[in-house]
Amino acid sequence: MCGITGIVHMEQDLRQQERLLRQMQQTLIRRGPDQEGVFLTQQCAMAHTRLAVMDPLHGRQPMETTAGGETYTIVYNGELYNTAELRRQLEQENVTFQTTCDTEVILQAYANWGPGCVEQFNGIFAFAVWEHSAKRLFLARDRIGVKPLFYAKIPGGLVFGSEIKALLTHPEVPHEIDQTGIAELLLMGPGRTPGYGVFRTVAEVKPAHCGYWMQGQLHLHPYWELHAAAHTESFSQTAEHVRELVQDTVRRQLVSDVPIGTFLSGGLDSSLLSSLANQEMQRQGKELHTFSVDYRDNDQYFQKSHFQPTSDPAYIRCMERYLGCRHHWTVLDTPALARALFDAVDARDLPGMVDVDSSLLLFCREIRKEVTVALSGECADELFGGYPWYRDPDVRRVNGFPWAQSTAYRMQFLRPEYAQLLDGQAYVQDAYEKTIRAAEKLPDDSPLEARMREMMKLNLDWFMQTLLDRKDRMSMYSALEVRVPFCDYRIAEYLYNVPWEYKDWEGREKGLLRTAMQDFLPAEVLWRKKSPYPKTHNPTYLRAVSELLSDVLRDTESPVLQLVRRDMLERLLQSEESVQWYGQLMTRPQIMAYFVQMNYWMEHYQVKIHI
Repeated sequence: MCGITGIVHMEQDLRQQERLLRQMQQTLIRRGPDQEGVFLTQQCAMAHTRLAVMDPLHGRQPMETTAGGETYTIVYNGELYNTAELRRQLEQENVTFQTTCDTEVILQAYANWGPGCVEQFNGIFAFAVWEHSAKRLFLARDRIGVKPLFYAKIPGGLVFGSEIKALLTHPEVPHEIDQTGIAELLLMGPGRTPGYGVFRTVAEVKPAHCGYWMQGQLHLHPYWELHAAAHTESFSQTAEHVRELVQDTVRRQLVSDVPIGTFLSGGLDSSLLSSLANQEMQRQGKELHTFSVDYRDNDQYFQKSHFQPTSDPAYIRCMERYLGCRHHWTVLDTPALARALFDAVDARDLPGMVDVDSSLLLFCREIRKEVTVALSGECADELFGGYPWYRDPDVRRVNGFPWAQSTAYRMQFLRPEYAQLLDGQAYVQDAYEKTIRAAEKLPDDSPLEARMREMMKLNLDWFMQTLLDRKDRMSMYSALEVRVPFCDYRIAEYLYNVPWEYKDWEGREKGLLRTAMQDFLPAEVLWRKKSPYPKTHNPTYLRAVSELLSDVLRDTESPVLQLVRRDMLERLLQSEESVQWYGQLMTRPQIMAYFVQMNYWMEHYQVKIHI
């Protein structure tokens, strides 16, 4: 896990190129504090910051090799989970390796197999390869989009990096938002349209895309997508298939030369990963570390709801007893949670999921004191159908993104001069319809099965991306590598074609996953109703963000007021109406915090509005 960045420019002064590259590299030092490296030529400069996980002594980057008369240099961020198989295959083709790290396997795969090598990779990755003689740059990103990769075109060239902040360091990348950027912030935020970087000239290599920059042009194309196919297995065969896939992906993702642990919320997904990881670690004679987060006085203020009928601690303690591993608690309090809202913006380079972000950032900071790598249960709900928008027929039928039904409310916050430039409903609806049209279906799909394919595509392309953005930035801010086993592309491919009757077996939420994995958890955790990421219920948090927003309003020079109506922010402070801004994760306290983050972002990133 690392940070990568680079500049391709055919007419750049070498000394100036190195100075800019070093500045860009330093913005990513939190992602990789163990080692730094640079590659510098007249046409291409690339830099790397390394978090050493595999072969710490020999895996330095940028890494170089020669094959077929061409020299290749790579910078790479990620983890390859089928390294051993690919290494054996390359060795059978007479490739000789100098290290045991996955970086060299990816480099040799590219040098010997060309760009089609990405189709052979099982892992999370973003990488760039410079071909010295051909003078072209190859960029690629993993299928699901776990690892980030942004780019911006500049006069005569291209800059790229793991995070937006690296690009913004370059003087040719303006800190500006245009009409589209405003729409992304106010209508899509904290999500983003795939491929968009919010800033005017910043774009993103989409998940499962790769391609070349050469002769002043960037050509990216998809190398993977979900295809519809008939499902011919019985339920028992399907459950066995799921069990084998989940066990295999956890086993693969426990490979590490540094300490490793798991997130443990007491919910189905993290508890299952912890149980499987614990079994594998015990076989290796190692002790698993598990990590949980709670909030001061949450037991006093917790109120059950449709989304969260039970709190987590009792189930976490149940798993502690069941696993017998080394468990660590982190307890967060309101002042730290509110302060970290600003660190979360620095980590994400954008306003985000507010306290859902800041709490994870603080949690990861504590986890990093014990381990370098952790497994997390993200994205099981998106793939196995655990959310209400899969299971509730009324929610399922809603036209539009099920977690973002607040467009009209959001538009009210825009200053009139910008609101008149945007058709908010059309912007959001067009994005929604484009996505569901891209969901491949079979001619004999029932209306229910067709809708479920659409739902999975919506979740894969949108909701999952927001969560994966959050997980990567908040964890890498403290140089913690977080792996997400449920994001194995083989699981996504398989589940796209599993009928809803199986996924919702016996009418139980994620019934397929629960039935398939029932031997690995105590019954009270196995059959527990889904509980979302834990957040504070302490009323002091509402008071804290109210005061922060009041501070913004007291300052007549607050930059967010260039974009947002003051009277709507005042109404937000005074009214107790509760609107779901981004599903149940963001209601009134979080909406306040979102505008506080937006103000900080505009000020500290020196954001200008370019219309």
